[in-house]
Amino acid sequence: MKKFAYLFTLFLGLFVFAAPAYAADAVNDEAGLFTEQEIQELNQLAEELNNKIKGEVFILTTNQSYSDPEEFTDLYLKDKVGIDNNGMALMVNMSYRDYHISTSGNMIDYLNDRRINSMKESIQESLSAGNYFKAAQNYLVEASQYVSDGVPKGHYRIDRETGKITYYKALTVWEAFFALLAATILSAIFFFVIKSKYQLKMGGYRYPYNEKSSLKLSQKEDRLTNSFVTTRRIPRNTSSGGGSGGGGGSTTHSTGGGTFGGGGGKF
Repeated sequence: MKKFAYLFTLFLGLFVFAAPAYAADAVNDEAGLFTEQEIQELNQLAEELNNKIKGEVFILTTNQSYSDPEEFTDLYLKDKVGIDNNGMALMVNMSYRDYHISTSGNMIDYLNDRRINSMKESIQESLSAGNYFKAAQNYLVEASQYVSDGVPKGHYRIDRETGKITYYKALTVWEAFFALLAATILSAIFFFVIKSKYQLKMGGYRYPYNEKSSLKLSQKEDRLTNSFVTTRRIPRNTSSGGGSGGGGGSTTHSTGGGTFGGGGGKF
């Protein structure tokens, strides 16, 4: 009995320690901007947001050199979550005095251009004042609030390079309920109309298809001569100001085989 209890305790301990702790390395403070307590608080906020989006969010402070902050942050996020998986990363570079937010997966839809611009405004204000913890805190808190608010109504994605627009559509609970109810009613009506029309009973009639059916096959060839795709380009809003995060779209781009959204600036 004691041996069984020991094995059970050992198994439980292994299970607890093996459980994923996504937020353990959410903050990568290479530039040394945060205290240990601040890192713990940011990790806690990141963990709560991870659970909401079923993904991972990150903060990187650095002094590394790069040619493009957008590409650098996109690749950092891709290395963490993979291609087009749910996630978000904030990069702050003290050497270049710039910052960038990259979004992937469902975070592209939660954080449209208006919401990104609103986040940029509060982040940039805190960074310029030297309050780096407040900037990182705003990044996580505001993103979490937008996720709770849901994807904006009428949301769409627009590819920055091609201008292609993809609309976001999600059924609400009531829409799904009424669709199911309507399908059930229509199916019942169709069944009773057909049954009434032919007055059939189960197993009471068989159609003599061998005597009254025929089959004719013919060959037809179709040739595609031209095809057209019509797209509409919407200029990207580059202003740092933002609204309350209402409707609108998310401008996307490709980096390293993945699709990303976001934005950034200098402080």
